[in-house]
Amino acid sequence: MRRLEPGRLVLWLVGSTPLSFTLVLEPHGGNQQRLAVDEDSCRIIPIGRDAHIHFIDVTLPKPLPQDTLIDYDLLLTDVEGVEQGIAAWAPHLVHDGAAMPNMVLRSRSDNILYGSCRKPHHPSHDGLARGDDLIAGHVDQAGERPSMLLLAGDQVYADDVAGPMLGATHALIERLGLFGECVEGAVVADSDELYAHPDGYYGRQRLLPAHKSSEALREKFFGGVEKPIFTTANADNHLMTLGEVLAMYLLVWSPVPWQVIGEIAMPQLDPKHQERWHEEAGIIHGFCDELPRAARLMAHVQTLMIFDDHDVTDDWNLSYKWEKTAYGHPFSRRIMGNALVAYMLCQGWGNRPDVFGEVLDDMAAMAARPDSRNRLEPEPHGALIERLLTFRQWDYMLRTQPAVIVLDTRTRRWRNQRRPSHPSGLMDWESLTEFQHELIDETAAVIVSAAPMFGVKLIEVVQKIATLMGQALTVDAENWMAHRGAARSLLNIFRHSRTPGNYVILSGDVHYSFAYDVEVRDDTRPPHIWQITSSGFKNEFPEDLLNWLDRLNRWLYSPRSPLNWFTKRRAMSITPHLPDQRKHGERLWNGSGIGQVWLDAKGRPERIVQHNADGRPSTQFLKLGEEKAAERAVEQPKKAA
Repeated sequence: MRRLEPGRLVLWLVGSTPLSFTLVLEPHGGNQQRLAVDEDSCRIIPIGRDAHIHFIDVTLPKPLPQDTLIDYDLLLTDVEGVEQGIAAWAPHLVHDGAAMPNMVLRSRSDNILYGSCRKPHHPSHDGLARGDDLIAGHVDQAGERPSMLLLAGDQVYADDVAGPMLGATHALIERLGLFGECVEGAVVADSDELYAHPDGYYGRQRLLPAHKSSEALREKFFGGVEKPIFTTANADNHLMTLGEVLAMYLLVWSPVPWQVIGEIAMPQLDPKHQERWHEEAGIIHGFCDELPRAARLMAHVQTLMIFDDHDVTDDWNLSYKWEKTAYGHPFSRRIMGNALVAYMLCQGWGNRPDVFGEVLDDMAAMAARPDSRNRLEPEPHGALIERLLTFRQWDYMLRTQPAVIVLDTRTRRWRNQRRPSHPSGLMDWESLTEFQHELIDETAAVIVSAAPMFGVKLIEVVQKIATLMGQALTVDAENWMAHRGAARSLLNIFRHSRTPGNYVILSGDVHYSFAYDVEVRDDTRPPHIWQITSSGFKNEFPEDLLNWLDRLNRWLYSPRSPLNWFTKRRAMSITPHLPDQRKHGERLWNGSGIGQVWLDAKGRPERIVQHNADGRPSTQFLKLGEEKAAERAVEQPKKAA
C-alpha cells in the first residue's frame, strides 16, 4: 500500500499475468464501495515473460472516512467465474481471524513508523516483521494505528549480496523470464554470459574491464575493500543487470517468489566460498521465515520510501571525483542506471505517481519489444537510463498535519569542485532553496533525511580527519556538516522567520539509533529540532566499536564541552535523550528493529521508541507524561517570547 488519501488509493503489486481487479472498500460503520480496477486506474508494465508490475492509482468517487478502520480487498475472477480475494491468492497478507486486510486513513501524521537498512543476510531479526507485530496488537483499534511507514533508505542492498540471494535472483529470472540485456565495455557481452561466467559468484570484480580511468572504480566500487573504521563493503556479488535488481526487490518484499523457485542449488565454488555459501544460506532461511510478516505490514499501512546509497551502490555520489570515475565508464554507468530504473519501478513511482508518466511511457515502450532472446533493446534501454540519471523529482511532500517532507540527498549534490575528492554536500543550493520554499508558513514539519542532519560529533570529526587525509571513501564521510555551503544553508533554513518552529527529523543510514533535542540559539525565534534516528531494520553496528565511540563522544562532546565551540554546532544546544535500557550511560542504541514516534498537536515528540526485533522490550528515548506535556505546552511559548 503506497499512498493513501481520502479520495485516492495507490497500490503496487506484481503478478505473473496482467490482472483485472474489483476493488472493495468497507469502512466500519459505513457503506461498501466496489470499483472496477481497469486500464484507467491500473497501468500494467511487463518486466519479463511472466512478471507484470501493476501500478494501481484509483480516484475514489466517495472520499474515505478518516480515523476509521477500512477493510479492503482486490477481487480476481478465476477461470470458473468465481471471485477470489486477497485471503485466497495472498493469505499471508491477512491477519488471523480476518477476512481481508484493513487500513486507517489518519487525519494527522502524528504516529509514524520509520527506519532504514534492511540487509537480508545480516544475522539479526527483521524490524519490518517486528512492525507487523505492532499492527497485529492493534489491528482493530483505529486510534492506535500508525499513519504511515517511512523507509529512509537501503531498502535493498544492490552492492552487498549473499551468494544464496544471488542464486535466488538468477532462479527467479529464469522462472519468470525477466528481461535480459546486452552490456557495453564489459568482459561479458550480455546478461546470459554474466550469469554463466565462472566469476559470477564471489568474484564479480574480475569482470570489470581493465581500463585505466576505472582503476579507482574497481578498487572502491566493486573491490570489496575493507573499511576498517566503521563498516565493510563487500561487492563480490554486486548486482549488475536490471533483471537481477528487479528480482531482488521481489525476493525481499514477498514470500511468494521463494515458493515459486524452491530450494536454491549451490553453483560450483571453491571450498572457501562453499563454506561462506552455507553460512549465508542459514541466515537467508531465517530471513524468509519472517518475510510474510514484513509483507503483511506493508499491506496494512501506507508505505513511503526514499533511496540511499546501497539501493544503488555504496558511496553513491559521495564526491565529485567518485562521480567522474563511476559515470565515466559505460559498464559502471549501466549498473547504476539499472538500479535506478528498478528503484523507479519498485519504489519511486508509489511516492509521487504524478511525475512518472513519461518515464513509464519509455519503460512500457522498451518492455513491449524485447528481441528474440528476451533481451531489452540497447538503445531505448540506454535512453531510459540517461533520462533517470538526470531526473530531479525523487523528493516529495505530504501536505498533512504536520507536513511530511522526504528529501533526495543522493542525486542533487553540492559538488566540491575545488577539492573533488572531498565529500559533496548532501543537497545543492537549488534543492535546498526548494526545500525552504516547501517549509514556508508551515507550523511544524517532519523531515525525512536518509543521513542524520545532526549526528554523533566524534564520528563526524573522524570523518573530517579522514577526508583531510584523502580517505573520505574509506570512512563513508557523508554527513550534513561535511560541506560548508550545505551546512550553512541548512542552518539558515531553520532560522528563517517563516519556516516552522518545530521540526522532527527522521533518519537512518548509520546502523544504530539515537534521539537528540536540538535548540538553535537565536534571540528572535528559536526553532526547536528533534533528530531521531532508527537504523537498521536488519543491520547493526559492530558492538565493541560503537561502545567505544559512544563513550569517547560523551567525554569529548558533552553538552557542556568547550569543544563544541570549535564546530558548526556552536550556535546550537544539543541534548541527547538517553535510552531507558542503557547499562553504562549509552546515548546510542545498537540493535535491529523499527522506530516509532508519536507527535503532539504542535508537531513535537511525545514519545520516541525503538522496537527491538530480537524480542527484547522496546527501548524508549522519550516518554512525556500528561502533566509534563501540558507544562511544556505552556512553557515553550514563554521561552520563545
